Amino acid sequence: MSGTVTVRGFFLGATAAAVLLLTSLAPVPAAASTHEAGAGTAAPSTAATTAAPPATAVNAEDWTPPLSTRGRWIVDAKGNRFKLRSGNWHGASGTWKGSGSREDDANHHAGENSGRIPLGLDRAPMAEIIAGFKEIGINSVRLPFSNEMIHDSRPVTDGAVAANPSLRGKTPLQVYDVVVRELTAAGLAVILNNHTNTTRWCCGLDGNERWNASQSTETWENDWLFMVRRYKDNKRVVGADLYNEVRRDLWDDPNWGLGDKHDWFAASQRLGDRILTEANPDLLIIVEGINWTGLPVDGFPHGRPTLEPVRHLSHTLVDSGKLVYSAHFYGYTGPNHSGATGLGETSDPRYQDLTPAELVDVLNRQAFYVAAEQDRHFTAPVWISEFGVGGREETSARARAWFENFVDHLIRTDADFAYWPLVGWHEGRRGNGWALLHWDASGHRMGLYDGDDWRAAAWTRLIRATGRTGPVAPVAHWSMLSPDHGDFIASRRMRALPDWDPGARKAVCPDGQRLLGLAHTGNRGLCSDVTTGTPANPAGTHEVVVDERHVAPGQDWAHGYSKLQCADGQYLAGYSVRGRAVSAALCVPAPAGTLGTSGRTVWFDRGDNRGPAPQGGDFAYGHYKGQCANDEYVAGIAYTGRLGSARTPDALYCRKLR
Repeated sequence: MSGTVTVRGFFLGATAAAVLLLTSLAPVPAAASTHEAGAGTAAPSTAATTAAPPATAVNAEDWTPPLSTRGRWIVDAKGNRFKLRSGNWHGASGTWKGSGSREDDANHHAGENSGRIPLGLDRAPMAEIIAGFKEIGINSVRLPFSNEMIHDSRPVTDGAVAANPSLRGKTPLQVYDVVVRELTAAGLAVILNNHTNTTRWCCGLDGNERWNASQSTETWENDWLFMVRRYKDNKRVVGADLYNEVRRDLWDDPNWGLGDKHDWFAASQRLGDRILTEANPDLLIIVEGINWTGLPVDGFPHGRPTLEPVRHLSHTLVDSGKLVYSAHFYGYTGPNHSGATGLGETSDPRYQDLTPAELVDVLNRQAFYVAAEQDRHFTAPVWISEFGVGGREETSARARAWFENFVDHLIRTDADFAYWPLVGWHEGRRGNGWALLHWDASGHRMGLYDGDDWRAAAWTRLIRATGRTGPVAPVAHWSMLSPDHGDFIASRRMRALPDWDPGARKAVCPDGQRLLGLAHTGNRGLCSDVTTGTPANPAGTHEVVVDERHVAPGQDWAHGYSKLQCADGQYLAGYSVRGRAVSAALCVPAPAGTLGTSGRTVWFDRGDNRGPAPQGGDFAYGHYKGQCANDEYVAGIAYTGRLGSARTPDALYCRKLR
């Protein structure tokens, strides 16, 4: 989105008045707020007029693609930290507001008609725009597109590319191609962002609420595979940002893990794996949290879940080290505030209404904890892929203070970020004002560092902030298995082989990881390569164990219980379930001499049993869990089918690694 309201939808059975409320909610213009500063709000900076451009020009040799992750950090191919200091170059996803002639600038957001391509190409040469990006210190660009743009065969108008005549006659996608090429040639990283289904301004009840709001999930996935393959040979195209601001439509909320057609967790998990296995294994897979659920009316449940659901249900991609989570924050919205003013406004506080301490608490709870808490199944980099505020014409003390406070938190947490937006229009130094760089109809630029933009000092502070640099050591991976509604096979090797337990839901650790924990009920599991790691799966065959064939005489480690035990020299890398019941154990051979044979029984049928300081986090919230120690591996699962039991896991057989 983009400095706009993000509310949508209402509950089934809501009144006609509620329908009217929702359908009348237009995107809030990226302009000055009318709220005044209150107690506990930091005063806006007065140093902006003396700020100088940051000396952080990005050169092509400064980093080596592809990018991956190590714990909470993004790193380049050499293992050096690569901080996403990004901005959004919007326009290709559309600026038309949905009514009136598309040719009339007045019918486009803030009067800025992008012409279905990145904004500003009618006013300035592309090279000048990109040079401006590097001048203000960014190293990467989030480049929105719409699904409609991909299939749009209409050439752009000559007027839309007036300052770039070489683009005349091209389709929007062909212009997008050139923009990608020129950004990456300048040394900038590009993150592809599926912003909307249709080429129009987000947000509202606009058909863009979900990835499948006005198209099928199949179309969405196929369009993504097309785009990823299109730029596969350009190694500075580094990421796939799967969808922008998933939110409620008129009737239904999106959800995180219910297994239906509105399940954003499942849809993003599936597409992320498809991109890595079918199109480009080098890309970062970027998953934004849920932006809004519920009806924005006092007395009705509503709010902005953001990344809070990740704590209890996180993604495990087929390739470890490729997942990045993202979130958006604007001062005029709030954790339970849609951002609307007047109709649709609730009594909930906006982010800019919070004291600095309250703001930090909310930001950490909603998103920043994902990067702050180490050695959890959810630990990953968090990219704040949209934040922004009005510039010269923003007079609200609250809005200004929020921006200063938010920048302080980005610096404090050393977070990756992307400002919204980079490019805007101005006439006589007046206009929308949110962009960092503006051009008028004659091609004259108004920049952040012209001396009269109050944001300059905060931006300089952010770009110049010291943070983690240089090599980042490899870290242990902790991965959740969640076969809640279907197969959850995170192993490339097993995905390529025939179904090893037809009719059951199967869960398998990523290659190179071993199973370390199971839940008593709920079917969840925990994998890791912690301590000595696990040898990569050899070419030898796996074994599916459904009985006690490998329990040696005199070595019954769970007397009276049924046991699924791997043979000596094998470790448990996966399992299958039918309903709640254990179905089979997947045992994988390890190189000779790497697995010990002495073991212990870890019972978890009556409470958690995960040791005094277990790593990996709560991988099965609300359920009893058992977990082997970091220097152990799971060699077996015990369960019972006696009356009152459901054949769910009761104990693990934990053996030492050598």
